[in-house]
Amino acid sequence: MRVRGVRVAYAAPAGPARAGRTLASVLAAALAVPLAVPAAAHAAAPLTGKRIHDVQGAAHVSPLRGAAVAGVPGVVTAVTGNGFWMQDPHPDRNAATSEGVFVFTRTRPSAATADAVRVNGKVSEYRQGGASSAGLTRTEIDATAVGVTGHGAALPAPVVIGPGGRRPPSAVVSARRGDVEKGGALDPRRSGLDFYESLEGMRVRISDAIAVGPARDGQVPVLPAGGAGAGTRTKRGGILLRDGDANPERIILDDALAPLPSMDVGDRLPGADDGVLDYSYGDFTLLLTATPRRAAGGLPREVASAQRPGELAVGTAGLAGLNPDSPPQRFQDLAGDIVQGLGSPDLVAVSGLQDNNGPRDDGTVVADQTVAQLITAISAAGGPAYDWRSVNPRDGADGGEKGGNSRIGFLFRTDRGLAFVDRPAAADPLADDPPAARPDPSVTSVRAVRRADGSAGLSLSPGRIAPRDTAWSGARKPLAGEVTWRGRRIIVVADDWYPRTGDDQPVFGRFQPPSSPTEWRRDAQARVVAGFVRSVRATSRKADVIVTGGLNDPGTSLPVQALTREAGLADLPAKLPAGDRYTAVTGGNSEDLDHILLSPSLARRKHRFDIVHRASEFAARAGDRDPAVVRIDLSGK
Repeated sequence: MRVRGVRVAYAAPAGPARAGRTLASVLAAALAVPLAVPAAAHAAAPLTGKRIHDVQGAAHVSPLRGAAVAGVPGVVTAVTGNGFWMQDPHPDRNAATSEGVFVFTRTRPSAATADAVRVNGKVSEYRQGGASSAGLTRTEIDATAVGVTGHGAALPAPVVIGPGGRRPPSAVVSARRGDVEKGGALDPRRSGLDFYESLEGMRVRISDAIAVGPARDGQVPVLPAGGAGAGTRTKRGGILLRDGDANPERIILDDALAPLPSMDVGDRLPGADDGVLDYSYGDFTLLLTATPRRAAGGLPREVASAQRPGELAVGTAGLAGLNPDSPPQRFQDLAGDIVQGLGSPDLVAVSGLQDNNGPRDDGTVVADQTVAQLITAISAAGGPAYDWRSVNPRDGADGGEKGGNSRIGFLFRTDRGLAFVDRPAAADPLADDPPAARPDPSVTSVRAVRRADGSAGLSLSPGRIAPRDTAWSGARKPLAGEVTWRGRRIIVVADDWYPRTGDDQPVFGRFQPPSSPTEWRRDAQARVVAGFVRSVRATSRKADVIVTGGLNDPGTSLPVQALTREAGLADLPAKLPAGDRYTAVTGGNSEDLDHILLSPSLARRKHRFDIVHRASEFAARAGDRDPAVVRIDLSGK
């Protein structure tokens, strides 16, 4: 349950996805403040004869902001706990001026849907999060009086979005740069941002919508008209995020006024569905006024093909905060992703595994109980016996959920020819030192070393890459491990780079183009990992290196490009067809945030790479990222 229209500030959570917006969390936030208005505006006589399109104007900010208005007419189209939306049944001919507006009444309004009303009040611009927020404002009338002049009025006809109606621009989000609220008139034909602003508060209709993202936090991203005319689609019914195109044809449905069904990618909403267009949490959202009917699309969860004799299988799996208090079903589902989905790879680079008491912040950092439960679940799912290697983080030093001490690690099986090289090993002098005399592995850097046979090895296995570097401050440190496959030595690096957070400006926000201040963190992390890979390859020109995990940026981004260019690695997702190149679905946009990269010595070998779509597109899921697996043919020389 969440509150809509309540004047509260909203601080975006850390991480690429929204946190659940509960009633308690919303009410706990600080009250937001309307945009400042001149003192003289309060003393001025109310303006009469104004209609909703005069209040909205043809810009992001009302030309009447701060002014008192009296007798603004409209028909109530939807009601919430502290206000209502109304719309003018007699619109003007300017497509840039909205005919709907939210009326803020503070308490439950006495007016009901289909009432004809006249409203007195002050025009304001409400910004969630306060003046410093990068989100847009919502034009409102802060009501001082609401007069009901009739009941049972005909609701204004909804604006149809899609074929046969108004079609949003398919590529451009904003044609202006800087603060769009200080710009000129709206251009809804060219700008997706302006297109939705011109419909703010109005009744909108979508027909035969198809889900392009799973239901999450009370929202479902859809395309109207079955996706007709939309941008590049995935092979399974989603829509791909492309450079410079945030897909403004997506419409985010929200359950603020009526419950929404649980939906997966490819599920449909047959027929017409109506709602009012609102703005909150950095997105324009369509608040449906009745629960729609769902038709299942029947999307299956993918299964990777089995490894062949002579193939080394290496996979990735994001466990999304798994800890011993997680429901048993989560352990079962994640085990199923590894066993059935990935086909029980020889080595799995794992991220998001928490310590033995999860978010309880009591100084615990060990995770042997979490690991034991996962390995037991894998065995129960029909998988082989797995072992585990990792380095415990220092308490609270690696970011993520407070107290969880999320970490990166390796699951591996040894029944097909793989062996994990432990260094220091049991026979090494270092292992015989008392614990106080040993270097702390959480802050000790692993180094590439040249072995007697000329191959590249590691000073520590597993070992952390440059854990003291400021690039990893408050973030998971990458983990390097040395393994052998039937005698062939391979260096594997597992990553979980700094994610996008609320510091990144929203795509549908006031600043265009939106800045991404977290990208420099990933760019710095890319260069640290690239430097380590270069040191391994400098030790042995033919060194076999695999870099895996959540880089939290697509293959076309500057950080991933820097890693591939500076380390000489091949990014395997980049070689997939565009319709299959995604591991995450964020707000309905499918994108490749997780990667497996190979050094030239391995990239030249025959290999099969697959992103196994069994998480990101589904409402019921144990994790939010699709796992991936590469099978490298290492038979022969």
